[in-house]
Amino acid sequence: MAVASVTKITAASADGFDAAVREGLERANKTLRNITGLHVMEQKASVNNGKISEYRVTMEVTFILES
Repeated sequence: MAVASVTKITAASADGFDAAVREGLERANKTLRNITGLHVMEQKASVNNGKISEYRVTMEVTFILES
């Protein structure tokens, strides 16, 4: 029987929400093993001079705990 854990992370990118998700997952993979999924909880953007300067996502990453 597997036991999973969920951790919440926030990631940002200047290239869009999809890029922020990918960067967050890439970074999580450096620390967490056995990632099985993610759930994007929130999307936000920073605006400067009327234009989006940074896209941010908050997501939950699920991973299986090792024995």
